[in-house]
Amino acid sequence: MKEHIALEGAALRGASGNDRDVTSPAYAKGDDEPLPQHFDLVVIGSGSGVSILDERFADRRVAIVEKGVGPLGSYAGTCLNVGCIPTKMFVHAADTARAPEHGALLGLDLALRGADWPAVRDRVLGRIDPLAARFERFHAEKSENITLYRGTARFIGERRLVVETTKGTVTLTADQVVVAAGSRPVIPDVSGLDDTLGHHTSETVMRMERLPRRMTVLGSGFVAAELAHVFSSLGVQITLIARGNVLLRHEDADVAERFTELAQRRWDVRLERKLLRAQRRGNTLLLDLEGPQGTETLETDELLVAVGRRPNSDLVDAGAGGLELHPDGRIVVDEHQATSVPGIWALGDVSSPWQLKHVANLEARTVQHNLLHPQDLRASDHRFVPHAVFTSPKIASVGLTEQQAQATGVRYVSATREYSSIAYGWAMEDTTGFAKVLADPATGQLLGAHIIGPEAPTLIQPLVQGMSFGLDAGSMARGQYWIHPAMPEIVENALLGLALD
Repeated sequence: MKEHIALEGAALRGASGNDRDVTSPAYAKGDDEPLPQHFDLVVIGSGSGVSILDERFADRRVAIVEKGVGPLGSYAGTCLNVGCIPTKMFVHAADTARAPEHGALLGLDLALRGADWPAVRDRVLGRIDPLAARFERFHAEKSENITLYRGTARFIGERRLVVETTKGTVTLTADQVVVAAGSRPVIPDVSGLDDTLGHHTSETVMRMERLPRRMTVLGSGFVAAELAHVFSSLGVQITLIARGNVLLRHEDADVAERFTELAQRRWDVRLERKLLRAQRRGNTLLLDLEGPQGTETLETDELLVAVGRRPNSDLVDAGAGGLELHPDGRIVVDEHQATSVPGIWALGDVSSPWQLKHVANLEARTVQHNLLHPQDLRASDHRFVPHAVFTSPKIASVGLTEQQAQATGVRYVSATREYSSIAYGWAMEDTTGFAKVLADPATGQLLGAHIIGPEAPTLIQPLVQGMSFGLDAGSMARGQYWIHPAMPEIVENALLGLALD
């Protein structure tokens, strides 16, 4: 996002423009077939991939190929259009809507008179849609050395692509290619679950015309948890269908179990269920489920499918370009983000096991450096990748879970402190949140940290910093002041609770 803002600033400062038709194929005079267009660099995807392009690439002939993201085919990638930024804007509205519920614990008589969904929705879309359009105009019209192709790029050989645009087919060749094509929602193979059913994914649900009375969320991961929080806070009755016996199963088991318990208080959570078939009867969706007690039919008004995302390597036909693939479809890259084909690099969801914007941004900086300094390659640092789930309560994690430490035989000690054990936890009347840390008992080096509760994504950051810079738990806890009675005391107390050798 920072890099995009820098580009936008350049555009607003009046970078010179041109009148190129950037999607029209070039033809030789009298020929029927378009000539291949050769570039120094082709970037596939307009998200983190285009953040590579700063003033140091001004002397290179560059092409950007973007098929479009979401139902409107927006430019600038998943994060801006259908991912991190709009969803967190919705989450903030949801958190605010829950204030009356929390106020009752504090002796405050608050009331939510209703949610104006069009106003909530349009506040978000009114920010992201114009911004995406401005980024596209900047690359299409304001960058003298950049040609933008609107269409799907597909490999037909090593560093050779065809792009299907609305104005024809273009063939591109390049010295260097960056594949940053992202990912898309998974639609499970379920009878009736097709385009005719009228279901939603995370890419379409935020543009609904009106709030339904009932919504069923298929999935139990972070997207399902966040969007269930958003719509339930705005008054929608939520049913959540999970195949496993716990929600957020990739979190530390203590966090997953606590969240599942709290979710069951808010939503109709159906654990250990499999969706067998879906059908529409008028304005109602009928979902046939299989569970421990047999089969059941669930009626709902809207279905949100949030079972995961898949890399777009198949859309770019990475195999035809000679790129080695993981079994799950991700493009194989080394520590430098280089693929199996010289001159082709990959970053973000299309190659990374972490479908996280901050990971894609780091990998983009790695690729940028390596394109500019081929004799001094830099590696991406994936040692301590944090993540957060912006549901209610919020969750954040970095490093090993206790279950991973046990499975790999890593020696560790752990300590857990409840929010209610610190003064600010009392002030908030929080009885459910906690922070958990794991460390090597011999060295005190932090191995993992897991927080569930208010402001968890902020509270995790000093632990990420401690792990990244090798600060042991004892030095971290005792070697600095911790403001009293601020929330970070929960981190301090957890660190002090570790039984180190």
